[in-house]
Amino acid sequence: MHVETAVPGKWGYRCTGMSYINFPRMLLCTMNNGVDLTSNKRFTKGYGYFTEMESYEELLKAWDKTIREITRYSVIVENVIDKASERDVPDILCSALTDDCIARGKTIKEGGAVYDFISGLQVGIANMADCLAAIKKLVYEEKKITRQELWDAILDDFSSPKNKKIQEMLIREAPKYGNDDDYVDQLIVEAYDSYIEEIEKYPNTRYNRGPIGGIRYAGTSSISANVGQGMSTMATPDGRNAFEPLAEGCSPAHNSDKNGPTAVFKSVSKLRTNKITGGVLLNQKMTPQMLSTEENRQKLELLIKTFFNRLHGYHVQYNIVSKETLIDAQKHLVLEAAHPSPLARGAFFGCRHFSKANNYLAEHRKDTIDWKL
Repeated sequence: MHVETAVPGKWGYRCTGMSYINFPRMLLCTMNNGVDLTSNKRFTKGYGYFTEMESYEELLKAWDKTIREITRYSVIVENVIDKASERDVPDILCSALTDDCIARGKTIKEGGAVYDFISGLQVGIANMADCLAAIKKLVYEEKKITRQELWDAILDDFSSPKNKKIQEMLIREAPKYGNDDDYVDQLIVEAYDSYIEEIEKYPNTRYNRGPIGGIRYAGTSSISANVGQGMSTMATPDGRNAFEPLAEGCSPAHNSDKNGPTAVFKSVSKLRTNKITGGVLLNQKMTPQMLSTEENRQKLELLIKTFFNRLHGYHVQYNIVSKETLIDAQKHLVLEAAHPSPLARGAFFGCRHFSKANNYLAEHRKDTIDWKL
């Protein structure tokens, strides 16, 4: 499955995701004067400590500077990878099948294709929205939580009785992305704009070498990276515990959308979908019973048409799973990931299926598997 905007046979296919920017982790870095909470390493210049920021606007300014700086670093990383890839992995077969590589005498990585557009990937969009809403509403506006209390609760991973109550407030009393609530939806639009505006400044390594484009854009088609990225992210101001998965793509955080699929569509459509053309990945789930009648199937069809034709939606895909299937899955270890194919853009790598399988076997006192060839 691919959700980037592309022209098959004419596009200089270079997969998205050479670099990932974890928005919630970078927010924590912003709040900690540029130092990453997970590794305790400095990621960016320091723009202040959250506990000393007197207003939400002060935090937002620090975020703007931080995300622009890390975006520039991501471009440097991508350029190094692209130049090394151009030198060492020319993609001869793919280039031979892509217009105008043969005519120009260039591989796609040298600028042989008709079109060439790329993006890094931004992870944890919904978590970022919910974090900002919780901070703005509960800390700065209603003052139910002090800056120091929130920061201490994050460092404690909400483990003490006092901090569990703070976690409950963050989860239950702050607006959540995915419910067509402008309060929270516009916060992520504003925060995301900083990245979108910055990334547009930097062309890719094929710029002015032949293709139309040669530029970068935003993208949320992070496939299963939300799990791996969550495993390296400490507790966040939305009430999420440390190392838990982040929200996938631009979908709402788990169990946060309460107003139905139409509200999710309206929240997602407020993003700059015309700028996030590396993929605005939205997943929705339904039971087979919901689509058991012709009338309901027609309703879904009309819902999808409205999303794209009226709300300018970008992408949606559905998982149709019954309650019985889910209950049966609880009896077994179910491992899910992208197909381990080159066409899956490397999304399979890092899913840790082999170690997860052995951990499951060990926990159930069964012999583990030697996966070595």
